[in-house]
Amino acid sequence: MTTRPRATKRKLPWYLRPFKWLLWFIAISVVWVLIYAVVPPPVTITMLTDGNGITKDWTSLSNIDRNMVRAAIAAEDGKFCSHDGFDREAIEQAIERNAKGKRMRGGSTISQQTAKNVFLWQGSGWTRYIRKVPEVWFTFLIEKIWGKRRIMEVYLNVAETGLGTYGVEAGAQRYFKHGASKLTPQEAARIAAILPLPKKREAISPSGFTRRYGNSIRARIGVVGRDGLDGCIYK
Repeated sequence: MTTRPRATKRKLPWYLRPFKWLLWFIAISVVWVLIYAVVPPPVTITMLTDGNGITKDWTSLSNIDRNMVRAAIAAEDGKFCSHDGFDREAIEQAIERNAKGKRMRGGSTISQQTAKNVFLWQGSGWTRYIRKVPEVWFTFLIEKIWGKRRIMEVYLNVAETGLGTYGVEAGAQRYFKHGASKLTPQEAARIAAILPLPKKREAISPSGFTRRYGNSIRARIGVVGRDGLDGCIYK
């Protein structure tokens, strides 16, 4: 009695392996984004690497004061409702400014910041350039799958608002001793003013640039509401 030789599994040629890995990355990232479309992100890389611990309290957008949403748009991304995740004009201006040797300044939208905060890592230097490609991909995905309202909801829940503090609910409790559902325009503006540098800026009795920046955001909150710049969230 003769036995058939065992079939050997053919290995993928080395030059095709990167495409296989790319397909796996695409599949996993799409599933990941789909899950977070309905499930609050439980933790992020930024939180896990924060030596100050983690204080957070997920809050639905319907329980976050409109002043906070408008303050975020006024401070971080005035074109949030009109762009597709990328503010090309702001990116071009940032490249121009940086090329002239002026202070490094990015052109990231709220969508890009959300993609980075939830799925990737923080950091500057060469790691920032490695992060840019997946950041573009995840920004594209959340714009297509989540939509603007979900993006804003996640952003306001994962953004760092102080030492070991994440989300505007935890930030509001930390600074003003009440929830994010009752933020005044001034309180919302002060939280928005510290978002870029939450470890170095103070929302209570701010001084210098932070105070002036907060006052500027406070003035623009009314403009966001008047001009319907938050129309993709509140219809």
